[in-house]
Amino acid sequence: MEREILNLINAASRILILTHVNPDGDTLGCASALKEFIGEKADILIQIKDNFNFPNTYSFLPHLNNAKNLSNLEDNYDLVLALDIASIDRIIDKGRVIFEKAQNTIVIDHHKTNSGFGKINYIKGGISSTGEVLFDLFKKIDVKITKDMAVGLYSAILTDTGCFKYESTTEHTFLIASELSKLINTSEIADLCYTNKPKNLILFQNYLITNSTFCLNDKIAYTLITKEIVDKFSAKDEYTEGICETLRSISGVEIAFVLKEVQNGVKVSIRTKEVDATKITEKFNGGGHKRAAGCTIKEKINTAADMLLKEAKALL
Repeated sequence: MEREILNLINAASRILILTHVNPDGDTLGCASALKEFIGEKADILIQIKDNFNFPNTYSFLPHLNNAKNLSNLEDNYDLVLALDIASIDRIIDKGRVIFEKAQNTIVIDHHKTNSGFGKINYIKGGISSTGEVLFDLFKKIDVKITKDMAVGLYSAILTDTGCFKYESTTEHTFLIASELSKLINTSEIADLCYTNKPKNLILFQNYLITNSTFCLNDKIAYTLITKEIVDKFSAKDEYTEGICETLRSISGVEIAFVLKEVQNGVKVSIRTKEVDATKITEKFNGGGHKRAAGCTIKEKINTAADMLLKEAKALL
């Protein structure tokens, strides 16, 4: 399959690289690395609806500042590659139309819940990150990793492993990181990813943690992000990243979730310590990993919270 992917990339005249909606370091890092490999005939689509305000944290990644968004995307691609996209509903609007009509589509992912929605599905469920999957793919097709590719791949792996602390981190993950570290300054990348946060992001997250709800003897913790709170702090989409992990880190908390009001309902992120988070999200047609999963519930935010609480309590 690896050679088939390479042959399709070589044969295509115009290629679109897709990140998932609300992009994180894994999808953006992989897109950066893959664009560096493919070259001029590839475009990156960062799925941001209105203006090009992808997470500023990752503006150091090569090629992202010249990426497309949904407002300036052209429809002239014969191959589309979806990176770190667990299901087709994580491709929205014009991006999804282009994906579905493309002559060839390739899905490269690490989510175990991904059933495969491309014509070619290169899915390694349970691997630490799509960055690790993409690195292994490059190696199998004898691609030489450049410095710029290493920046993207290392950023993807670093952020999706929680700085190598999640249980999906393996000896192989560390071996990849070791190889990439020969090409880049890993300390500098860690600083760029984690120590350059805007003031209102910290205030926003502090407010949400302070106003969290705890129940079932503190085994469950959750917080609600309403549109009013978002407006109060002028919070961008990426400002919610890390809140759920912080709640989970509290002693005694077994299940943490964050609910955010969006246009079509409520977006949910769940983090757990022992129980399988996908046992909750699958009830709402969501997916993800055993300790980190998500879904969208088309209800009011308080109703959605009650629905999640019911499922979480049943697991505990």
